[in-house]
Amino acid sequence: MDMTIAYLNRVATAVPPNDVHRAFINYAHSLFCQQPSRAAVFRRMAGKSDIDHRYSFLAPGSDPAGATIDAEGFYRRGAFPGTSTRMCYFEAHALGLAANAVERLLGDGHRDDVSHLIITCCTGLSAPGLDLQLIERCRLPRSTERTVIGFMGCYAAINALRLATHIVRSDPAARVLVVSIELCTLHLKETDDLEAVLSFLLWGDGCAAALVTAEPYGLALDRFRSVLVRDTSELIQWHVRDDGFDMTLSGKVPAAIHDGLRLHGGEILAGRPAGAIDLWAVHPGGRTVLDAVERALDLGPDALNASRKVLRQFGNMSSATVLFVLEAVIRNGAKGQTGCGMSFGPGLVAETMLFRSGGNSGSPAWSMS
Repeated sequence: MDMTIAYLNRVATAVPPNDVHRAFINYAHSLFCQQPSRAAVFRRMAGKSDIDHRYSFLAPGSDPAGATIDAEGFYRRGAFPGTSTRMCYFEAHALGLAANAVERLLGDGHRDDVSHLIITCCTGLSAPGLDLQLIERCRLPRSTERTVIGFMGCYAAINALRLATHIVRSDPAARVLVVSIELCTLHLKETDDLEAVLSFLLWGDGCAAALVTAEPYGLALDRFRSVLVRDTSELIQWHVRDDGFDMTLSGKVPAAIHDGLRLHGGEILAGRPAGAIDLWAVHPGGRTVLDAVERALDLGPDALNASRKVLRQFGNMSSATVLFVLEAVIRNGAKGQTGCGMSFGPGLVAETMLFRSGGNSGSPAWSMS
């Protein structure tokens, strides 16, 4: 008996209005004004980040060396907000951004057909949460089955697509809405630790909404694989603390990803050579992460262009980011091309999948045996 094929039909994205990347660089420079050697390292690393834009609901302040970093005074030197204040801000802004992406995805059609809603988020939480709020705001069926994948970090969207695939395979009539929403800029910490400041250089806010069904267009989702790299659990960590969510992102992450992909690349690609993969949707955790993937799998210089473009335009938006990349893959992929998606996060874990492009016309694409 043939197994139902699940398709990632389409993706829609949204970001807040304020580009904060340049403002953050200017703020970071002020942290190292009495430490010229660290300032020089930061300038060099910022110049190599391959990021031009990152977005936030917090508008930049007028003076990067002033008492407040943003125009609202949310981040005030010597008095950064606690977790409660940050979560109140999340509750005030996350729903609007998520609804924006969902409305772009669904438009005026098919919202009554949505049967399942999966949300990924690791930067804010409340209950009743975004699942119920989105059903109300976007007029989704009140019978929609809901799942929240929380606090998994950057690889959560791949897990959401895997769950959506299982749902569609078990019920071919299912129409699964996946929403990945992250407000990463709510978790800035006041520090002059260089490694920490460099990690804050990556993060932006964003949301992606995706539709997974058995309708044969978009990307046919095939084989999912989780890879846990041994002895790397301390490299990426994410904890709730009194002063917000505390991220540990070691500079050793790219090397660990490189070594992990060297060791496990064959099982991720189901024994195929990397050269047999036409399309790559790799989570752009940073330039050095993409460089590590490229080296580990011996990819050509243009293989990760979609990921590098998303990194340049939006930075790292945690779980939403790989869906931004997949949106570009759906838009530009040719019918019948093979693809691989992957994201990395706490563990250190790589969540991966294989897919095949059915083109972007919205018509039936192909069948998989």
